[in-house]
Amino acid sequence: MDLSSQTVFMIEDHHWLTGEWIEAGRPVAAAVIHPAIGVLASYYRAFATWLAREHNVTVLIYDYRDMGLSAGVPIRDSKATMADWGVQDQSAALDHVAHRFPNLPIWTIGHWLGGLCLAFQRQANRVTRHIAIASGPSHWTTHPWWYMPIAAFFWFVAGPITTALLGYLPDKILGVGASLPAGVFWQWRRWCITRGFHRCDWGTAMPNPDPASVTAEINLIGISDDALIPPARVKRLARFYPSAAIHYKTLKPEAAGLKKIGHIGFFARRNQAAWPLALA
Repeated sequence: MDLSSQTVFMIEDHHWLTGEWIEAGRPVAAAVIHPAIGVLASYYRAFATWLAREHNVTVLIYDYRDMGLSAGVPIRDSKATMADWGVQDQSAALDHVAHRFPNLPIWTIGHWLGGLCLAFQRQANRVTRHIAIASGPSHWTTHPWWYMPIAAFFWFVAGPITTALLGYLPDKILGVGASLPAGVFWQWRRWCITRGFHRCDWGTAMPNPDPASVTAEINLIGISDDALIPPARVKRLARFYPSAAIHYKTLKPEAAGLKKIGHIGFFARRNQAAWPLALA
């Protein structure tokens, strides 16, 4: 039987993150799931439970600072940025897993933002397998043609105006489960309207990455009906991990007997038929 238990761990800048262990009986590996933007840890619990039960992998799920169970201040007062989530918080979560399981292979499973920042993390060299789902560098002009007006409206009208007025980006505008701190939105926007994506912040708002530290097996998983991070953009994530062994796959909903998956839907319980395809 799979067991779960809450855990709390600290980042170097004295923020506390709250997560949950999904325990395998006799684990052969330990994993951390790094969430997508605006998606809470609870959304990944069903997938983590399946991973523990079917693959004997103990999994840590957690919320980024000022989100969900890790919320420490009202969202209007949050100073969090994308770099805080992708570098500091993800690094702390990886450290937490590596500390508890010093002798097991370590996996990282990243959903969008969760797959982008392994090369910035302290113990990237401990990771033996990195599975990036619907993750890749994006620019508002690289979406399918029919989605570009939606992206332009979000980045240049609805997102900036709403965030400036309210002091945060509400979940109704974002279209996922949780609202975003203003600092997260503004940095995310800069990445997605700048050629080169988060390179614009290397050495300033975030540290320089260490690509050579990532020698894991990298599984890049694109979703054929994902308009936010189309499969072609997922392939471009390989450029951030030049020393790794890269494997690329595009999942089609029909291959799992599904009508759609989309950008967020892969981890939903209703789409569990697609889960084995990503790990194959």
